[in-house]
Amino acid sequence: MVADLLHPAAVPAFDTSIWRVLGNPLVGSESIGPLSGRTVAVKDLYDVAGFAVGAGIPEYLHEQAAATESAPALRALLGAGATARGIAQTDEFAYGITGANVHYGTPPNPRVPNAVPGGSSSGPATAVALGQADIGLGTDTAGSIRVPASYQGLWGLRSTQDAVNRSGLLPLAPRFDAVGWITRTPGVLRAAVVASVQPELQRGAPARYAVGASVVVGLDDEVQEAFVDAVDWLEGTGSITPVDFVDVGDLAALFQAFRTVQAAEAWQVHGSWVRAHPGVLAADVAARFSWASRVTGSAERAARGVLGVARERLDQILDERVLLLPSTASTAPRLDSEAAALDRTRSATLALTCLAAIGGYPALSAPLLDVHGAPLGLCLVGPRFSDLALVDAATAMATQLNEMPG
Repeated sequence: MVADLLHPAAVPAFDTSIWRVLGNPLVGSESIGPLSGRTVAVKDLYDVAGFAVGAGIPEYLHEQAAATESAPALRALLGAGATARGIAQTDEFAYGITGANVHYGTPPNPRVPNAVPGGSSSGPATAVALGQADIGLGTDTAGSIRVPASYQGLWGLRSTQDAVNRSGLLPLAPRFDAVGWITRTPGVLRAAVVASVQPELQRGAPARYAVGASVVVGLDDEVQEAFVDAVDWLEGTGSITPVDFVDVGDLAALFQAFRTVQAAEAWQVHGSWVRAHPGVLAADVAARFSWASRVTGSAERAARGVLGVARERLDQILDERVLLLPSTASTAPRLDSEAAALDRTRSATLALTCLAAIGGYPALSAPLLDVHGAPLGLCLVGPRFSDLALVDAATAMATQLNEMPG
């Protein structure tokens, strides 16, 4: 924290629910390139040279030393000409998807007033939505890029796991953690991805598309209607071939297995700190860690077995197809929603978002759907290392869906 106060580039944050610290710039570009003139909001999990990582928790921030160099994921953007505008807020330890933070406040959702912004990359997403940054550099363990992108009508890509160097990034659940970006336009997103991945490892996306039968059946009526209408329009205009209906498995069982492994790893990473700081975390985050502390070795091993089988099934589906689904189970919930309602929405959304995490697949949320004027992302999940191809495919879909009546 002392490093933050003394750093010559730091200035007071004008909205501390969005930003932890700002600069003009906070970190300059390393060269002239395709991202010159673009600014980055860096999620408070990444090392930024001269600053400590706070992970959305003031007490944690006070105990950390300033980083001596920036994380490779940030340096890739700086090397392409971007500058770091500032360090943006996150849910505590990134263990949430609403975007709420009991210490700093909840960032606004510019697209849906009085609704949650989505998390855990909440600060970067809101900064981008407000035009305060061009690129949000975030993370996606269980949906933390795709959820805020869906709720705020933004473009958000969870990268293929390990497509981008994750050193200098505070983990939550290493088995699932992935680097991601949030932008207002697909062009800027594509440029950020090009700057960050190894082009020679990228592959094209399959020409065929699939929809999980259990996914569609489980959707709320309004979300189902928006999704089915969009897919029907894309089929009808010849933008995509008729989709294949596939069996992605029992979503509830997959989510439970995913939740178990994620919790076990989160406790392994952060359990000692959480135990040593009782009463610091918000009640909902503390409850997740409390549950995580009770995951047994046998339960974790059984859950990993379930996920292994699921990964094999998804590999077969995605070998020839791109999976289409809503990015979230609903549009952004209201800020004043009851805790039980938020938890149900969270579980329903994570049952969708965990599919990409299970196999380390890239997953793009494109702002192509809406329900009564509120944005809802269309998600494309592709085979590993089809990151750029997904952006290109969704860009083409956007052109067609813009012509859709109503």
